[in-house]
Parts: sequence; structure tokens; C-alpha cells
Amino acid sequence: MADNITTSATESQKTAPEPIQPVPAGHARDSAESWWQLGIHAYIRIAIVGALLYWLFHKEIGGIVNQWLTDPGWSHGFIIPLFSLYFLNQSRQEILNTRTKPNYLGLLLLIGVILFYVFNTITPAGYGYFRQISAVGALGAVVLFLGGWSLLKYTWLPVTYLLFAIPLPDEILRSATIPMRLWAATASTAILNMFPNMDAIANGVVINIIYKGKAMEPPLDVAEACSGMRLLMTFFALGVAMAYLHYRPAWQRLVLLASTVPIAIICNVVRVTITGFIYVLGDPQYAQGIYHDLLGMAMLPLAFGLYGGIAWFMSNLFVESDETKVSDVIVRRK
Repeated sequence: MADNITTSATESQKTAPEPIQPVPAGHARDSAESWWQLGIHAYIRIAIVGALLYWLFHKEIGGIVNQWLTDPGWSHGFIIPLFSLYFLNQSRQEILNTRTKPNYLGLLLLIGVILFYVFNTITPAGYGYFRQISAVGALGAVVLFLGGWSLLKYTWLPVTYLLFAIPLPDEILRSATIPMRLWAATASTAILNMFPNMDAIANGVVINIIYKGKAMEPPLDVAEACSGMRLLMTFFALGVAMAYLHYRPAWQRLVLLASTVPIAIICNVVRVTITGFIYVLGDPQYAQGIYHDLLGMAMLPLAFGLYGGIAWFMSNLFVESDETKVSDVIVRRK
């Protein structure tokens, strides 16, 4: 009898689970969660690489910032690096806990980007836009070279998002503005004709308005600044940010990106229509100059609201069930 009790006790000790040791606070299984855990040496290396990149591309960076300051159509460039830093911080834990390994393909790409930049600098046929985007390409190549694909996996979006801060060449803007100016003129004319005592006729990008039998002189011209192309670039950057600010399925992100163009067209039509009413019913001086630029900036909250509405609709279109199945646990005693 005693031998049976001893044997049972021994078997119980063998099958008894080991006690779980509690993890002390602040030591979540040795996983880094704060940027401060990088260490001073990592920040020194980052500062050195940043200083070298700035030394190489300081003229291009200065030209970009100067255009942000002088061209209202590209003033959104100041917030693009902030969004990039936000995206970087969103992947903080993955980046800090990634085992980085140098990839020499990044070194080859970096050399290629530098040669491409030098070629566009010393040759008369050099293209200024290519010199500016070379700075972003060099940054991506450095990340690949120093951290490998494992680091680039979590940093490609913050790096490529910086391209939205680089103003497009005037040649591209001029060639793309004509259709958007025509759409804005046609749609705004249709809206203006809905109001009494007002007749509007679109002649290309020019809107002739007759109010209470009196022709308004000069006619309203949907200028290049009103084309909406700059708004389209701003809204596309905003659409990418809205798509990645919070986790959402891939199809929802694609919908948000695809909605960029119609939202830009809608906002531009609203802008031209309001300008027309100000021109006819108010003082024409408030339809141009700094007031016109302020009206363009006022379209950003409208676009943000439209993006938010689409995101809210998609989030509530399908409700996922949080119910979990509880499996039965059967305990057998010998």
C-alpha cells in the first residue's frame, strides 16, 4: 500500500506542470519598445549618415524648402516629413527588434544614385527633378545597405512618402492641368446656373457670367492655379496617410487611394464655384490673390472630412464577430 502511494506521488511530480515565472515590469521578454533603447552609438551613426547625406544634397534640399515657403501650392511639404516620422514610429517595435544585416546591394544602389545625381548636375541636359528625387533614393539605398531587407521592410513607406514633398516640374503640371481646368469650369457653370438671375456659359476654361441681365467683366478665368493639380498632389499624399494611419484591410486602403482623384475634383469644383459667387455677389478682390490661396487651403479640411467619411463607412460596412469558441476541457482521473 505504501509503495503504491509513493509511486503515485512520484508520477504526480513528473506530470505536474512547472510554475510560470512572472516577467518583471519593464522587461517584456527583452523586447525593445522605446527609441531610447537604441543607445548613444546608434544615434551617433545616424547623425553621421544624416550629415553626409545633407552635405551631398544640401542644394537640392534648400531649393525644395524654398519652394515650400514661396509657392502656396506646395506648402504642404512641411508636414510630409512629420507624417514619415509618424509612420516610422508606428513600426517602432518591429524596427527595434529586427536583426539587421548589411546588404551590399544597397551599397551598389547608393553608388548608382550618386553617379546619377552627379550626371544630372554637371551636364547641361540635367533634369532638376531627378536631382531632387536622388536624395530620397540615396536615403533608401543607405537603409538597405546598413540594415538589409529586414529593416527596409518596415521603413520603405516613411522613405518613399518623402517623394510627396518634392514639387513636380512645371512642365508636367502644365500638361496635366488643362483637363482638370475644363472639368472645373464645366461643373461650376452647371452649379451657377441653378441659382436665379444668374446665367453662366463655359467657354473652355473661361466662365462668362450674366447676373441680373448684366454681363460681369472681365469673365471668370479658371486659371492654372485653380486647376486642382496641386490639390491633387496634396490630397494624394493625404490619402496615403489616411490609408496607413490605422490598420485596415488592403482593399480599404486601395479604395482610399483610388478616391483621391474624385475627391480632388470635387474640392476643386467647390473652390471654383465659391470663387464665382464671391466674384458676382461680393467684392472681386476677394476672389484673387491671398484670399484665393486661403480658399484653396480651406479645401484641406473638406478633403480630410471626405476621406474620414469614406474610412468610417468602410469600417462599419462589415462588422466582424468577436465571439470566440470555448472548447470543452475533459479531465480524466486515474
